Amino acid sequence: MHLSHDPAAPAAETIGFDQFLSVDIRVGTIVEAQPFPEARKPAYKLLIDFGPTIGRKRSSAQITEHYTLEELPGLQVAAVVNFPPRQIGKFMSEVLTLGFPDETGKVVLFHPSRPVPDGGRLF
Repeated sequence: MHLSHDPAAPAAETIGFDQFLSVDIRVGTIVEAQPFPEARKPAYKLLIDFGPTIGRKRSSAQITEHYTLEELPGLQVAAVVNFPPRQIGKFMSEVLTLGFPDETGKVVLFHPSRPVPDGGRLF
Protein backbone atom coordinates (compact mmCIF):
# COMPACT_ATOMS: atom_id res chain seq x y z
CA MET A 1 0.00 0.00 0.00
CA HIS A 2 1.25 3.43 -0.81
CA LEU A 3 1.45 6.20 1.73
CA SER A 4 -0.99 8.28 -0.33
CA HIS A 5 -3.83 7.23 -2.61
CA ASP A 6 -4.29 10.82 -3.75
CA PRO A 7 -4.07 10.96 -7.57
CA ALA A 8 -2.32 14.33 -7.20
CA ALA A 9 0.49 12.82 -5.09
CA PRO A 10 3.93 12.89 -6.69
CA ALA A 11 5.42 9.71 -8.12
CA ALA A 12 7.23 7.41 -5.70
CA GLU A 13 11.03 7.33 -5.61
CA THR A 14 12.76 5.85 -8.64
CA ILE A 15 13.51 2.12 -8.37
CA GLY A 16 15.68 -0.18 -10.43
CA PHE A 17 14.17 -2.57 -12.96
CA ASP A 18 15.39 -5.51 -10.85
CA GLN A 19 13.30 -4.22 -7.95
CA PHE A 20 10.22 -4.16 -10.19
CA LEU A 21 10.93 -7.70 -11.35
CA SER A 22 11.09 -8.89 -7.73
CA VAL A 23 7.38 -8.07 -7.28
CA ASP A 24 5.53 -11.08 -8.72
CA ILE A 25 2.15 -9.85 -10.00
CA ARG A 26 0.00 -12.60 -11.51
CA VAL A 27 -3.50 -12.89 -12.92
CA GLY A 28 -5.97 -15.32 -11.41
CA THR A 29 -9.65 -16.11 -11.52
CA ILE A 30 -11.82 -15.66 -8.44
CA VAL A 31 -13.42 -19.05 -7.78
CA GLU A 32 -15.12 -18.22 -4.49
CA ALA A 33 -16.15 -15.08 -2.62
CA GLN A 34 -17.48 -15.07 0.95
CA PRO A 35 -18.53 -12.42 3.43
CA PHE A 36 -15.92 -11.37 6.00
CA PRO A 37 -18.01 -9.97 8.87
CA GLU A 38 -15.09 -10.16 11.35
CA ALA A 39 -12.99 -7.65 9.36
CA ARG A 40 -12.54 -4.17 10.86
CA LYS A 41 -13.40 -2.57 7.52
CA PRO A 42 -16.00 -4.11 5.17
CA ALA A 43 -14.29 -6.82 3.13
CA TYR A 44 -14.74 -10.14 1.36
CA LYS A 45 -12.73 -13.36 1.58
CA LEU A 46 -11.63 -14.45 -1.89
CA LEU A 47 -10.27 -17.72 -3.21
CA ILE A 48 -8.32 -17.03 -6.41
CA ASP A 49 -7.01 -19.66 -8.87
CA PHE A 50 -3.62 -18.70 -10.32
CA GLY A 51 -3.24 -21.87 -12.40
CA PRO A 52 -1.26 -25.05 -11.81
CA THR A 53 2.07 -23.47 -10.80
CA ILE A 54 0.86 -21.00 -8.13
CA GLY A 55 -2.41 -22.78 -7.32
CA ARG A 56 -5.33 -21.40 -5.37
CA LYS A 57 -4.64 -18.63 -2.86
CA ARG A 58 -6.78 -16.73 -0.36
CA SER A 59 -7.08 -12.97 -0.11
CA SER A 60 -9.01 -10.43 1.91
CA ALA A 61 -10.25 -7.53 -0.20
CA GLN A 62 -12.02 -4.31 0.81
CA ILE A 63 -14.17 -4.22 -2.32
CA THR A 64 -17.69 -4.28 -0.90
CA GLU A 65 -18.60 -0.83 -2.26
CA HIS A 66 -18.38 -1.79 -5.93
CA TYR A 67 -18.80 -5.57 -6.01
CA THR A 68 -21.35 -8.10 -4.81
CA LEU A 69 -20.43 -11.62 -3.74
CA GLU A 70 -22.44 -13.00 -6.65
CA GLU A 71 -20.56 -11.12 -9.39
CA LEU A 72 -17.02 -11.94 -8.24
CA PRO A 73 -16.65 -15.65 -9.13
CA GLY A 74 -15.26 -15.90 -12.66
CA LEU A 75 -13.69 -12.43 -12.59
CA GLN A 76 -9.98 -12.33 -13.37
CA VAL A 77 -7.90 -10.10 -11.09
CA ALA A 78 -4.26 -9.16 -10.56
CA ALA A 79 -2.48 -9.91 -7.29
CA VAL A 80 0.98 -9.84 -5.74
CA VAL A 81 1.73 -13.51 -5.05
CA ASN A 82 5.14 -13.25 -3.37
CA PHE A 83 4.38 -11.26 -0.23
CA PRO A 84 4.43 -13.26 3.00
CA PRO A 85 0.96 -14.34 4.22
CA ARG A 86 -0.75 -11.80 6.46
CA GLN A 87 -3.07 -12.61 9.34
CA ILE A 88 -6.26 -10.53 9.16
CA GLY A 89 -8.35 -11.45 12.16
CA LYS A 90 -8.87 -15.22 12.00
CA PHE A 91 -8.22 -15.21 8.24
CA MET A 92 -4.82 -15.76 6.60
CA SER A 93 -4.50 -13.66 3.44
CA GLU A 94 -1.93 -15.21 1.10
CA VAL A 95 -1.90 -12.69 -1.77
CA LEU A 96 -2.53 -8.96 -2.18
CA THR A 97 -5.36 -8.39 -4.65
CA LEU A 98 -4.71 -5.16 -6.57
CA GLY A 99 -6.99 -2.23 -7.30
CA PHE A 100 -7.15 1.51 -7.75
CA PRO A 101 -9.08 4.05 -5.67
CA ASP A 102 -12.14 5.66 -7.22
CA GLU A 103 -12.93 9.35 -6.67
CA THR A 104 -14.00 8.61 -3.07
CA GLY A 105 -11.13 6.24 -2.24
CA LYS A 106 -13.11 2.98 -2.65
CA VAL A 107 -11.28 0.10 -4.35
CA VAL A 108 -11.87 -0.74 -8.00
CA LEU A 109 -10.23 -4.04 -8.90
CA PHE A 110 -7.39 -4.14 -11.43
CA HIS A 111 -8.15 -6.82 -14.01
CA PRO A 112 -7.43 -7.61 -17.66
CA SER A 113 -9.85 -6.25 -20.25
CA ARG A 114 -9.80 -9.62 -22.06
CA PRO A 115 -9.43 -13.18 -20.76
CA VAL A 116 -5.83 -14.32 -20.29
CA PRO A 117 -4.38 -17.59 -18.94
CA ASP A 118 -4.41 -17.80 -15.15
CA GLY A 119 -0.93 -17.49 -13.68
CA GLY A 120 0.30 -15.02 -16.31
CA ARG A 121 2.80 -12.56 -14.93
CA LEU A 122 2.46 -8.81 -15.37
CA PHE A 123 5.11 -7.19 -17.56
